[in-house]
Amino acid sequence: MGGVVVLALAPFAWTRLAGAGRRPDIAHVPHRPVAVVLGAAAWADGPSPLLARRLDLAVRLIEEGKVDRVLVSGDNREVSFRETDTMTGYLVDQGVPADRVEADPYGYRTWDTCVRVREFYGVDAATMVTQSFHLPRTLALARAAGIDAVGVGDSSLGARRRSTVIGYLREVPAAAKALKDAVLRPAPAMAGRPDPRDT
Repeated sequence: MGGVVVLALAPFAWTRLAGAGRRPDIAHVPHRPVAVVLGAAAWADGPSPLLARRLDLAVRLIEEGKVDRVLVSGDNREVSFRETDTMTGYLVDQGVPADRVEADPYGYRTWDTCVRVREFYGVDAATMVTQSFHLPRTLALARAAGIDAVGVGDSSLGARRRSTVIGYLREVPAAAKALKDAVLRPAPAMAGRPDPRDT
């Protein structure tokens, strides 16, 4: 029984070890050329609270000179309320110049985002931005994809307790899938950069 538990938790431990020392608080984040904001739920009237908190971190990174530009990555299909359009609009509304924001509309999964950012957007060093519960897995996958990644996480527990607790619980099974992705290195669902006329 103990061996089964160890095997089940090994991928989770891998995500923690891969991101160790790479999750500073925002005041101590080293400069990176790009902040990559991973998508989360968008609503019909704007970003969900968790997504808005990620985007607020990106605004701070820009304002404090920690990054030069922001790349938002998510599912921009109508069924997902056009996540990256929503993210881009929010950042611009918060004062980030539009020419410093780029969108990857095909970031359907964390692995897809990391591979696409590296292979199709040429990013080899970045600050990954997401919730704290998601950050270790994000950093592990970004590094596996060849990105010199550090990360900033939104500690959302005080603001969105239920969603955050669920997020932490999901990380155990999600870590197993992440390790599988890092080992097998599947191609992302969509290849190449999008034609602007299609987004």
